[in-house]
Amino acid sequence: MAQHPHPSIGDEQVAFYRRNGYLVVPNVLDEAEIASLRAASDEMVERSRHLTENDEDYEFEPGHSATSVRVRRLRRPFKSDRRFRDISRSDKIMDIVAKLIGPEIRLSHPSGKVNMKGAEGGAAVEWHQDWTGYPHTNEDLLTVGVPLDDVEMENGPLLVIPGSHKGPVYSHHTDDGKYVAGINPERCDIDFSKAVPLTTKSGGITLHHVRLVHGSAANTSTRQRRLFLIQCAAVDAWPLLGVPDIDAYNAAIVRGTPTLRPRMEKLPVLVPGVSGIPVQVLYDAQTQMQGQYFAAAGAGGANAG
Repeated sequence: MAQHPHPSIGDEQVAFYRRNGYLVVPNVLDEAEIASLRAASDEMVERSRHLTENDEDYEFEPGHSATSVRVRRLRRPFKSDRRFRDISRSDKIMDIVAKLIGPEIRLSHPSGKVNMKGAEGGAAVEWHQDWTGYPHTNEDLLTVGVPLDDVEMENGPLLVIPGSHKGPVYSHHTDDGKYVAGINPERCDIDFSKAVPLTTKSGGITLHHVRLVHGSAANTSTRQRRLFLIQCAAVDAWPLLGVPDIDAYNAAIVRGTPTLRPRMEKLPVLVPGVSGIPVQVLYDAQTQMQGQYFAAAGAGGANAG
């Protein structure tokens, strides 16, 4: 049987990403690979049925129970199921990432995550920039989204503000300095009418720059929306908040070799600080926001059930 080449992107798509801060690439993974991820997701969700509180593997929506399973996030799918880990290092995906951030690639979040939007009410995520949670010495960082379900307008697609990765780093804090992982829509100059939905069939992927303003509305459809997220950084991009375990840090390198020489760039940075909810608990942090765009629009904010 003839071998089909891996999907790739050309100069025009690279230029589009540089200009807009995002890219949608269809038909990257085949049906068998997506079916494998769906099965892994379903098995993890089933194992959560009798849990009552968030733990290191699961984050639940309000109302979760054994008879009404409502998982909001799978927190460390790479460690829980090898099928997620294998796809995260797939050449099909990494060949595309390399065109955008360079040939040496590290998983900036080596546990991975799957954001789940259940049918008829899966929670919104308020507007934010990933950069404020984990600033680095340079900005060659991006997130790959692998949808396990077809993503359409009705089931809560990722929404992005094109070109916002070239603009300011907005405050993600309350007036008293608490980090809440979201942008108060009443205290910024962002034109949210310019938002673009990243819709795609399962098998495609999305990519967005670490400084791009993005969010997502609640899922108002009768279909779930599961999005597997793979967060990548250039190997010479070092986190400004520190490296607690250098061995684990280097083990997250997918391509390339470790370096102790970070590449430094002059970039706007706003450190999240030490007060408030830990950075990784996005949904809980956003419940403390002083303004919620999607809640105000009646689409269900980050604290929606």
